[in-house]
Amino acid sequence: MTAPSATRRLTLLHVGGLHARPSLAIVKTVQQFHCEVRLRAGNQESDAGEILQLLSMGVPQGAEITLSAQGPDAEEVLDALVRLFADDFGM
Repeated sequence: MTAPSATRRLTLLHVGGLHARPSLAIVKTVQQFHCEVRLRAGNQESDAGEILQLLSMGVPQGAEITLSAQGPDAEEVLDALVRLFADDFGM
């Protein structure tokens, strides 16, 4: 039996793009759930639970992002991440 999976697409609106604070907020959110989350921007993809991988992507403001999750909390983690992005990472 395969683990549940889900995908969401959104635009990164945060000024400055995906720098340290937004990346840390993403990692902390992902760590609250039991699943693997991948973040894709352009031709780059990383583990959304690993801050160094997110930072190394250099995702700019306005970039189209695809979030994908696999695991028992797939829908829930992506819903939480979409809220985080919409709330401008709590900043």
